[in-house]
Amino acid sequence: MDDFRLRMIELLPRLRRFAFSLTGDLDRADDLVQETCVRALSNAQQWQVGTRLDSWMYRIAQNLWFDRLRANKVRGEVIDIDAYKNLAGSDGREIVDSRLTLELVSEKISELSPDQQILIGLICIDGLSYKEAAETLALPIGTVMSRLARARSSLSHAMRAGDGLETKASTGKRNERSLR
Repeated sequence: MDDFRLRMIELLPRLRRFAFSLTGDLDRADDLVQETCVRALSNAQQWQVGTRLDSWMYRIAQNLWFDRLRANKVRGEVIDIDAYKNLAGSDGREIVDSRLTLELVSEKISELSPDQQILIGLICIDGLSYKEAAETLALPIGTVMSRLARARSSLSHAMRAGDGLETKASTGKRNERSLR
């Protein structure tokens, strides 16, 4: 049991990055990691020695997150107003632009399928190789590569579409003004 706990502690930084990739928020990621560890410790007898502890814990975190998403659909969206108070900084325009871009990216990632979100988290954020991600998810490496390629493509198209909509809307307003 002590070896299990030590290995679990070693996984915490990676688990936190994975949780952040799912939640898009450090506080919620920390809560998810804590909940994952509690669940893992209370069900430690279910983990089989010789299997990958990281895969098992990622799966626990993933299931907890999906349960939260389903519960939030029933409850509705909760917005933390305090998170938007400290937008000013040394150069407010850059900070606001960066935060809005990060928010848009997080929003577009959350619109991807759960399988694609997980791969983005494991490979692009956690830094796992394709092979490690394939082993973690028990998938063929070709499946990982194709899903990740589709995820990146979808994210790229969604980001460009978001920019295009803003440009069209602002251009339309300018054209309306010039017609008056």
